[in-house]
Amino acid sequence: MANFLKQKRSITLIAALTSLFTLLAFHLPLFKVVVSNLEGGFNGVIITGGFAALILATNFLIYNLLLYTLRGVGKWIIGATLIGDAIMLYFVNSYDVLVTDSMMGNVFNTRFSEASGFFSFAAVLYTLLLGILPAVLLICSKIDYSTIKRFGKNSGIAFLVMLGVVGANFNNFTWIDRHATKLGSLLMPWSYIVNSIRWHNAEKKRNAKEILLPDATINSTDKQLVVLMIGESARRENFSLYGYERKTNPLLEKQDITALTATSAATYTTAGVKAILDHMPTDKLYEILPNYLYRTGVDVIWRTNNWGEPPLHIEKVMKVADIKAMYPEADERYDAILFEGLKEQIESSAADKVFVVLHLNTSHGPTYNTKYPASFEQFTPVCTTVEMSKAVPEELINAYDNSILYTDYLVNSAIELAKSIERESCVIFISDHGESLGENNLYMHGVPMAMAPREQIEIPFIVWSSDEREIKSLPEAGQYNIFHTVLGALDITSDIYNEQMNIFAEKRNN
Repeated sequence: MANFLKQKRSITLIAALTSLFTLLAFHLPLFKVVVSNLEGGFNGVIITGGFAALILATNFLIYNLLLYTLRGVGKWIIGATLIGDAIMLYFVNSYDVLVTDSMMGNVFNTRFSEASGFFSFAAVLYTLLLGILPAVLLICSKIDYSTIKRFGKNSGIAFLVMLGVVGANFNNFTWIDRHATKLGSLLMPWSYIVNSIRWHNAEKKRNAKEILLPDATINSTDKQLVVLMIGESARRENFSLYGYERKTNPLLEKQDITALTATSAATYTTAGVKAILDHMPTDKLYEILPNYLYRTGVDVIWRTNNWGEPPLHIEKVMKVADIKAMYPEADERYDAILFEGLKEQIESSAADKVFVVLHLNTSHGPTYNTKYPASFEQFTPVCTTVEMSKAVPEELINAYDNSILYTDYLVNSAIELAKSIERESCVIFISDHGESLGENNLYMHGVPMAMAPREQIEIPFIVWSSDEREIKSLPEAGQYNIFHTVLGALDITSDIYNEQMNIFAEKRNN
């Protein structure tokens, strides 16, 4: 091996072999998509061969450029992309994800505790054999960089091949455009590089100074409490409140609650949470509900075992670590820790209006079996592998259903807490998005909305109120109803308050 690495090889050979390796090692999912969407015949050969030639030529052109202009640094950059390719291939093969800007947003926003849930022996093999090993071989190789004339000639040939492929497939533009999102998301390494840049650019715009909403008015001195529970990956289909054959909501079925039919505005956490807290669909960073209420004079309490919310400008934000520090005996593994000391915190508030947000993590995959205490493992056996595509379907569903059973307990706990407090109260539970459990070979969430399956967008929307207020007969509700419903429940009005978006039949009488 040492003698092999000592031999100098031309930059042309190194760039070509690296490009060929990238094509063969990381693009099988792409060609599966191509072949499954073609009708065959000579045109199918042109498209399939065209993709292979385009990937080879494009990667050769970029690799050749990096190696020639940056030399050793170029080898490290290419080596890093090979490791990135291997990691992305693992996720694509194991979870059938598409590498989009929203998925990259999930990657950048995922905490270590969540990322570790994806760890598996297969992930190590992918990263080691397809990423680290070839990266090391490339970095340690000795390269004959030849002349600038040779560099220009090689680059020109690669560019001409790219033009030739585009020209040969000119009549196939309609087909390519129709499948562009899925195909583009599987091009390595450009899918995650380009979509990382897209996500960061979008975040830069979103995280600009928030646009303040018109001043609001609190119209009564009634002591009122609203508890908003934001669920994680809770899909409506697995709630017995909505007709699921398993009793996953035994506690809530005994409460006087209303279960609305709702659809999420997105299939990933950051966008789903933003929609829940926004007053209308928008890509702009308007003042979100907790910030708006806090500025208006409401006592706002935010407790979270999750992430992904827009910037919060309130005083009382508590993460699990903060709660654990105050209550060392509490079990930080599960979402019930969010209730530690909550009743006392609410009762100590001198404000007329109190708004509490509990951001749960209960049904976040792939390790559903770790999200609930052992006493809630009612449906067995359960899936314990993070490689969901290899899981026994029944075991995967069992683990997920147990997480919904635990969600039932948490929402019921919030209702019982509200009942025990001498305030007019309302408890709302809504999920950030749904979840795929193997339907159409899809797992978890994050599929672009244009092609999202119903499992990822059909969500529960559960409401309880102490005064049993009438709820409007709505054919469909959604996350944008939350903002206006909470304002109405707290007797708050403003120029942006929309009575039609309030799920309650009428505003409270003062």
